[in-house]
Amino acid sequence: MNCIIIDDESVSREILTFLCEKEPDLEVLGSFSNAMDAFRFLNKEQVDLIFLDVHMPGFSGFDFIQTLKKPPHIILTTSDQSIAIHAFDYESIIDFLVKPINPDRLKKAISRVFKLYKKEVKTAPQTNLDNGDKNQFYINIDKRLIKLNANEVNLIEAQGDYALIKLDNQEFKVHSTLSKIFEKLSPDSFFQVHRSYIINLHKIIDIQDNTVLIQKSVIPISRSRRAELMSRLNLI
Repeated sequence: MNCIIIDDESVSREILTFLCEKEPDLEVLGSFSNAMDAFRFLNKEQVDLIFLDVHMPGFSGFDFIQTLKKPPHIILTTSDQSIAIHAFDYESIIDFLVKPINPDRLKKAISRVFKLYKKEVKTAPQTNLDNGDKNQFYINIDKRLIKLNANEVNLIEAQGDYALIKLDNQEFKVHSTLSKIFEKLSPDSFFQVHRSYIINLHKIIDIQDNTVLIQKSVIPISRSRRAELMSRLNLI
């Protein structure tokens, strides 16, 4: 499971980042001092959990939630306990933490979200790659549409505002995010092992420690995603 932190106070961000990085099942993708930077990030990346400060200048945490079409799980952080009653108006808010944040209380909040996250992963609808239109997809290269067979894709790597799609003997660089490309692929065959990599599970040659080998590429595996990856493999 991954997360981001939104708080206008730098000390609060640093403390919360430090505490979250000690959690083995949680990966911190980034921290932001304002809502706009966080909003831009969310347009590019898939996030499971947001630690959200309620009181920020010009744009409250509740204002921020209302700008999101499909908000992820949210844990509010605040110095004002009275805001707790307002949290019940938002289904996405799972818990709230009072500053200064108690590490044990933080663990309980993360555990609560992680239980929901595991249920969602387990019940997420699976699509068979042999059915529907996810056998193939089109990419736009120099105003030309190129059809790719999803079975031939080895991996997809994020490179800033672009994504590099690697096949056995060729690769294509497209202006897109990983999350948008992942929507076109079957979750039966493709898995995001890291915030910068999607891999074809059928192309795995070897897994060692926190890396996976596909063709000649060594791909890092995020700590928060290793357990799920192993559960997807046909182990003997």
